[in-house]
Amino acid sequence: MILFSMSCTKKLENPGATNTVAMSNEWWVTLTLGGNDLLGKHVLFSTYNTSQNVADSLWLDDLQNGYDFKCKVLANSKALTFSTDSSQNLYYDIRVHIANGKIIPNGGMGKSTGSIVDSIYMEASFGDDPVDTYIISGVARSRWAQDDY
Repeated sequence: MILFSMSCTKKLENPGATNTVAMSNEWWVTLTLGGNDLLGKHVLFSTYNTSQNVADSLWLDDLQNGYDFKCKVLANSKALTFSTDSSQNLYYDIRVHIANGKIIPNGGMGKSTGSIVDSIYMEASFGDDPVDTYIISGVARSRWAQDDY
């Protein structure tokens, strides 16, 4: 019986992680311009790997919760930084510029639980408003319901 049960055991492969795992997350962010909060609340924002799963590319996606942009940026997975001089927005036809993008490990805190989470920061300008520089910043989603905005 023991021999039979051992022969039926299947060893599962470790699927590993994406090449941008340290930068991929959901975030609670604000969108500010000149120090003014334009949305009046935190909104959900996502960062995730591209289908090529390479360490130097990352998607930024505001899930149409802010400026309505989704674009690909150049990423440095070791330094946790990202930027783009001009990337096509996939939600509508404009170009997006992202500067000084960074993930700060343990740089934030959950809203209610106080759990330590990463934080995110970037400066964005958009083809339909090239004069203004918007600040998008916030904290990683802790996955605790009481920390959700």
